[in-house]
Amino acid sequence: MFLRRAAASSLSFGRSRAHATPRFLAPAANHVMNMSTLPRNDRIRNVAIVAHVDHGKTTLVDQLLKHGGNMLSEDRVMDSIDLERERGITIMSKCTRVEYEGRVLNIVDTPGHADFGGEVERILSMVDGVVLVVDATEGPMSQTKFVLTKALNRGLKPLVVINKVDRPTSRLGGEVENELFDMFVALDANDEQLEFPVLYASAKQGWAVNSLEDDSEDRTTMKALLDQIVDYVPAPEAETDKPFSMAVTMLGHDPYVGRLATGRVYTGRVKVGDNIHVVNREGKKLEAGKVTKMFVTRGTTKSEIADAEAGDIITVAGVNAYVSDTIANPEVLTSIPSPQLDPPTISMTFGVNDSPIAGKEGKFLTSGHIKERLQRETEVKRNNVAVSVTTSETSEAFNVHGRGELQLAILIEEMRREGFVHCVLFEMCVSAPRVLFKQCPDTNQKLEPVEEVTVDVDQEFSGVVIDKLSTRGGELVEFKDIQVSIKTDTRGSGILNSIFYGYEKFQGLASVPSKGKLIASCNGKTTVTTQSYFETWLARKRTQRGELFVKPGEDVYTGMVIGEHTRPTDLEVNPTKEKKLTNMRAAGNKAGSSSYHLSKSNVLARDSFVKVMHQFVGESPKASVVYLYESFIHQHYKRHSDSLFDSSDDVDV
Repeated sequence: MFLRRAAASSLSFGRSRAHATPRFLAPAANHVMNMSTLPRNDRIRNVAIVAHVDHGKTTLVDQLLKHGGNMLSEDRVMDSIDLERERGITIMSKCTRVEYEGRVLNIVDTPGHADFGGEVERILSMVDGVVLVVDATEGPMSQTKFVLTKALNRGLKPLVVINKVDRPTSRLGGEVENELFDMFVALDANDEQLEFPVLYASAKQGWAVNSLEDDSEDRTTMKALLDQIVDYVPAPEAETDKPFSMAVTMLGHDPYVGRLATGRVYTGRVKVGDNIHVVNREGKKLEAGKVTKMFVTRGTTKSEIADAEAGDIITVAGVNAYVSDTIANPEVLTSIPSPQLDPPTISMTFGVNDSPIAGKEGKFLTSGHIKERLQRETEVKRNNVAVSVTTSETSEAFNVHGRGELQLAILIEEMRREGFVHCVLFEMCVSAPRVLFKQCPDTNQKLEPVEEVTVDVDQEFSGVVIDKLSTRGGELVEFKDIQVSIKTDTRGSGILNSIFYGYEKFQGLASVPSKGKLIASCNGKTTVTTQSYFETWLARKRTQRGELFVKPGEDVYTGMVIGEHTRPTDLEVNPTKEKKLTNMRAAGNKAGSSSYHLSKSNVLARDSFVKVMHQFVGESPKASVVYLYESFIHQHYKRHSDSLFDSSDDVDV
């Protein structure tokens, strides 16, 4: 049963799983691969680490680096971006290398969240094999299916690592292996791909083995996994007799040498000082130059090299290339084919912040500044290939398309943080996410994106979850954070995972109950009695109190949403009301006491606001560091919603 996409959170459940007799290939050092007729560079192995979010990819890469002789000062060294460390997720793919027994293993760490699937798609184009990491407790999940689908479609043969086998909750009786085999069969894997090796590992403890039953294996190193990468992953094709050509997959920047383009060398050889030019994916020559520097990443450090050959993954400086471009010898006039990425499914509108408190913290406030920054994200920076920007009907707003609300929330957070790093100080207004429809070219019917959703929940909460999902059965709903509401209903024990399934016929809107808003009725600053005022007022009305998004001492204005009402209706309140400084109250805990128990305000993270908001969020650079002030929803912008921002978009994808 499929449920319609709710902006960025469309739902489906009840998917059946194929069943077949499992066949597993016992890992062996003398495993023979079917090689193509092209020559190969046996010195190199290119492999990507893929998995569902939080199944241990980055930790596994850390252990491989340590086994290769790299001294690491901290965990998760591949997650070098501040947001990655704060959130505990991988956002951008990173490439490193491990030198093992005379061979070079180029290892690429990829994101695990579905919103950053574009990173996985382009990375798979420059590797010859994948290590599929699966949690021994959770088993294959939604993102496991996504990355496995992409790998199988490219003809890659995954090497499976069942991780976290040291946990007491791990399922080690063959259940996870059977689920994996069923998934391979359901995804139409061929016979060769079904013969996948299975290793067992504890990335946290730093070991991997071929069999848990063999006590003779060393459970202190990652040698078993490294051996399997060398033996099972095919060596890259290496036509060294042809002119140099390289496909750009990742971008970087160095303050001394400028733009850095990272990719795989497909043909020929290259050395520092060679003449090169850039060809885009349409075959048009963009610019010419020379190789000024070349690097490879050993561990976490960039090392200069003098030359490179076909099959290797290198970083080149000297020309301004973008993702999907080809850097090549001037004799090469055609580009290397790049993978077709899945289309975006949601959109948000970025506009000028015109709230009553706008301009107090930001410097760049105009639509021109916002447009320039968004263009830099997609046209100049071009490392975020899954994000696109289009102009709206007005000159004051721009539509930003992406894979999910988390991806766009990360973009907003990056723009906000530039205010402290580069003194840019952006202020802007962003709309609620909305679904992107498409038109069927054959039937001319309106299509909507749908997702397949898996919910893991205790049995006592199954009724609540089923009721929550059934409410949206087969209908398009308003944007609402299903994951947050399910976790609330299940006291935090529910786990919801989803994967983009495709487009299906649009079946109309469905009415879904939602909570009302607490709206400020006047301008001013919130006081220390704000929370107690709401609690007293709501208790007097014999209703359960609402939840506040604000803290004492914050600026509010008329029409600003400062909290969430427990009922569907909106409620206007005065958050600036102060307690009169008189002695007309009884002391202690008697009636009329001035002693209150203040509940903690619910300051949501940016991506949580993006998921639950129905109006607009004003973004400013400063206050959010302390209170996430820019995440407050501005009801003030509701008057613009009909003219400036549309509720949905139609796009051709």
